[in-house]
Amino acid sequence: MRTPHAVIVARAAAFRAAPTTTEALLWEALRAEKLGGRFRRQVVLGRYIADFLSPRAKLVVEVDGEVHAGRTGADARRDRDLGRMGYRALRLSRELVQERLEEAVALVVAALGEIPR
Repeated sequence: MRTPHAVIVARAAAFRAAPTTTEALLWEALRAEKLGGRFRRQVVLGRYIADFLSPRAKLVVEVDGEVHAGRTGADARRDRDLGRMGYRALRLSRELVQERLEEAVALVVAALGEIPR
């Protein structure tokens, strides 16, 4: 029997292997330190899986699609939990990433610029 942590690690690996179209689009903009910060994708943080994480900036970037509709309470709780772990969460809508990628990337760059020194 697998532990809960092993289950979430396996789920994160599956997410990395089969990203959504929107996640793949944003990943192309974030990868290889193109924005001045290193990002990892589908990273396990406690009981959560972050879509994208900049470890240095302690920044979690989430792409919210249809599954997040009606989940504002759960998402707010998740963001608070991540905050308690020292992470900041930036939520981008699927529509923003798909239709105005440059604007989405600008929001990420701005959040990276807010790194506590």
